[in-house]
Amino acid sequence: MPLDQKPVPTPPPVTPRPTEAGWDVRSAGPWIHRDLAANGARFHIAEIGEGPLVLLVHGWPQYWWAWRHQLTALAEAGYRAVALDLRGMGGSDRTPRGYDPANLALDITGVIRSLGERRAHLVGHATGGTLAWVAAVMRPSVIRSLTAVSAAHPRHLRRALLTDRRQIAAFEHVLGFQRPWIPERQLVADDGALVGRYLNAWTGPSQLDREAVTAYRKAIQIPSTAHCSIEPYRWLMRSMARPDGIQFARRMKKPITAPTLHIQGAADPVLLAQTALGAGEYVEAPYRWRLLPGVGHFPHEEVPEEFTAELVNWLGQHKD
Repeated sequence: MPLDQKPVPTPPPVTPRPTEAGWDVRSAGPWIHRDLAANGARFHIAEIGEGPLVLLVHGWPQYWWAWRHQLTALAEAGYRAVALDLRGMGGSDRTPRGYDPANLALDITGVIRSLGERRAHLVGHATGGTLAWVAAVMRPSVIRSLTAVSAAHPRHLRRALLTDRRQIAAFEHVLGFQRPWIPERQLVADDGALVGRYLNAWTGPSQLDREAVTAYRKAIQIPSTAHCSIEPYRWLMRSMARPDGIQFARRMKKPITAPTLHIQGAADPVLLAQTALGAGEYVEAPYRWRLLPGVGHFPHEEVPEEFTAELVNWLGQHKD
């Protein structure tokens, strides 16, 4: 960080807790909840099934529960399905630092190793999808296959945020996140009402159900979550002209050797389809682009049956 740039103050780590009586991120279900140590932090996971590991990584403003439909379906299809809470969100640690993409990607690969696995099928949505791209570059031997959902390749996203006015406008909320403290207060105000508005605005005709919206509104109110969850976006924008950001972009030129499924909602108003398109140029393995008509930013929740069928079919083709 340049000497003349003041860091955004960071609150101390806290232990996640329910936002109100009777609610917690560890929702009951056929899965089990566990905590794992990896990359210097503690991570919460929900796990079900036996077989090859499929690690599911959520986006913003969600947590592991975003994958509830896929967890059970993958277990039934013969996989060990694990949904991870990213650093700073859900039931995982809120650390003072560590929210750059390289470190967050090492969180993911560290969790794979902490699960006792050498390799995993990695599935990531939005922020989790960006980190999946990064993990596939940084630790290729750990990634059996890659599925990126609503997530452009990091170099395409960087280029779009520098040159494409439509994508810049679509990231208006990210630009707003660059202010200190104000975004955090806005996100938790009125019981997370702003998160609810984002979720409803970012979906296609198949809106998220009320239970899901309520859960994400509550999750953002867990102390320090609002701050920690937007730190990766602050790094994204502020690193554009810094040496660490430029070095990261250069590192992302390295070809990806894992078979890659790229799923994108055609009606996504946040990550535009034109920004996501063309990531196959960075993949030296089988690559499949799947554009879902009429689907917004959350394909795995808007059209869970269609999404899951696509995912299970892809995984079945790349078991080795």
